[in-house]
Amino acid sequence: MKRIHKDNYAPKYKSGKWSWDSERECLNFQPHNDLENARERFISTNGYQFLRTIDQEEELIFREEYMRPKTSSDSDIVDIQDIRNLVLYMMPPEFLTYKFVQFMHEPQVDELIHSLIIYFEYYLRLAEFVLIRRDEISDEMGQMQSEQTNDMKRTLSVYLSQYRMLVARNYCEIIGGTDNMAKFYHLNVVTKISATIRDKFFYEQFLTVLVQIVWIAMHRRAYFVIEMEMNRLFRSEHFVSAHDKYPVFSITERSLLYGKNNTNVNYRFQESPLIQELKFLPSEDMPILWIGKRKYRGTDIRIAEMELEYIVPGPQLCLIDVAHGILGHPKRLYNTLLELDWPAVRYSNFSEEFDPYHIIRRPHLKVPKIDELKMRTANETYEHFYELKWTINPCSHFHICKWVRREMLITLSKSGGLLTNIVSRCERELASTSPGPMVDRIVSLYLKRISKIRKSEGEPLEFGFSGLLIPFPAT
Repeated sequence: MKRIHKDNYAPKYKSGKWSWDSERECLNFQPHNDLENARERFISTNGYQFLRTIDQEEELIFREEYMRPKTSSDSDIVDIQDIRNLVLYMMPPEFLTYKFVQFMHEPQVDELIHSLIIYFEYYLRLAEFVLIRRDEISDEMGQMQSEQTNDMKRTLSVYLSQYRMLVARNYCEIIGGTDNMAKFYHLNVVTKISATIRDKFFYEQFLTVLVQIVWIAMHRRAYFVIEMEMNRLFRSEHFVSAHDKYPVFSITERSLLYGKNNTNVNYRFQESPLIQELKFLPSEDMPILWIGKRKYRGTDIRIAEMELEYIVPGPQLCLIDVAHGILGHPKRLYNTLLELDWPAVRYSNFSEEFDPYHIIRRPHLKVPKIDELKMRTANETYEHFYELKWTINPCSHFHICKWVRREMLITLSKSGGLLTNIVSRCERELASTSPGPMVDRIVSLYLKRISKIRKSEGEPLEFGFSGLLIPFPAT
């Protein structure tokens, strides 16, 4: 991963560019006013201020203390954990509580983030398709839509609803308060009293962090579209704030993007679109709720494709020619803020014929077959043989406390505290007279670290998006 700052100390200047004024024969400074091109310090998400860029000291602290270590599995590939670590480092200080950081590292939250990235990958493609079709049919030389075009739109809308079902399934596992989610549940087990105010702020913070994670995963594009759709998914249209940057869709376009199950009633009785997807679930889509839980056996090709997208880990997405944002991309193409380094992309010699990471190729929607929805009703589902269980390395108490002490560490560094980089660390070890750890301890630590990234002989095949997915025979 490339560094943003090359020197030890960066000059403090405003964001902009210098140009030569030929009339006055002097240099003229032009500050950036456009948010898309400016390196502004903060970006507002649901009323909270997140860092948009970092200085050299903050970059040094992040790379030494909070970046995923190289001893972890697939450390040279961008993973969900890398995006989450960056967002946790750039989020406001009031978010840094032990409970919230622990919650963000739970397996159920990992599955929800994974399903949201898949959903927004296709939502942005369909939203772009809708806007293009709007321009094509609204011009003076507008095109006439055929019945096959409408049938294709209905099929694409159903496909997007199926991805919403995955998000709704993972979201319900969190709000259900079962298993390890019980300690985050708003209702006290003994007194049966709901912590309404505390849970409200906790929910707002979680939703804001999700917007940032998905936005970074989608190459930092269509920010306002992602923010609007995220608020609509988890709340409803009644609670989406008015913003002049939010896109406005017509009734026909809304029915295409939001699906046939989306209904609006009085805000006192309104349910979120995620819950509505589960309440009106077609019978042929029932196996979707078991994706990632047990291996699908049936004749529905659509469900098999969704399962393949969901269970294949990020580093292997290029093998099935699927793009989920920046997941699975090599870190050598990105800087510390997970922004594309275009000189590194150019030196990689990607082209339309050779582009395993979908960087040069434009994202597109696959045209569905005619009457594909009718064909799906005739598919069969068989008894499953294997159950899938996620094994994820839990976040230790030490790492959670390190996240909670983030502001203290940054303040200490900026006030003159020393950060031990590799040069100062080597100088200190050479000047030290201590004997150091024993040889057997060094060997045991090496074997413990290498066991995480190497497989022993006879070990079963494992998959996963942020951990390992192991197939177990069904009981």
